Amino acid sequence: MIILTTFFFITSILYASVGFGGGSTYLALMLIWEIPYYIFPIIALFCNIIVVSGNSINFARSGNVNFKLLLPYLVGSIPFAFIGASISLEKEFFELMLFFVLIIAGLFLFVESKSFNKNDIKINSVPILISIFIGSLIGFISGLVGIGGGIFLSPILFLLKAGYPKHITSTASLFILINSMFGVAGQLTKEIVFNEFLNYWPLFLAVLIGGQIGNYLNIKFLSNKALALMTSLLIIFVAVRMGFRILF
Repeated sequence: MIILTTFFFITSILYASVGFGGGSTYLALMLIWEIPYYIFPIIALFCNIIVVSGNSINFARSGNVNFKLLLPYLVGSIPFAFIGASISLEKEFFELMLFFVLIIAGLFLFVESKSFNKNDIKINSVPILISIFIGSLIGFISGLVGIGGGIFLSPILFLLKAGYPKHITSTASLFILINSMFGVAGQLTKEIVFNEFLNYWPLFLAVLIGGQIGNYLNIKFLSNKALALMTSLLIIFVAVRMGFRILF
């Protein structure tokens, strides 16, 4: 647990410094340490809330959050994050689901790593119903497996050219916070999860301290692009490793 806690601490510093939560990386680390699968989602979601809270508030105060862009995605994601999180899955199905989610998330992040620092783009208007539908899908998957959803939303917004990079990053940060809160609420409806949740308090303490350090330092030596690339490779590696375990 000490080594895992240390990795959570480092992850939270890095992600907090660039405005994200790190949910997918927490999942990857828990897979490596073979934490019980049913506790994965609430640990990752709660860590997200702890890490992104400070940045989300700062982004909102600075005016970088595009609430007009964010709202339709939240309308879709909030109810479905709760619904997805309240569903109990068998271990085999959960692992298969998580395998596909990590593979897709890793590829999305890899695409996103190519999109940072591109400010000379033409902004497109995305129909509200499409935004709500995308938010619903992200919310359901997020609640089900335990990610904040920013790992999906941010690349999608880049691909749709729905906003400038600084606005997309800020908007995704607040999306992660709210989506994770409703995901945690759904997870807590499961009695077995509620009973074991607090046993992992060292991880929560680690990301609380690491998140504050990351917010304060606002680390510059590791850019959003570099973090996205490194994380995508880690997630894909863990997903492939998990795929071999499922198949063999």
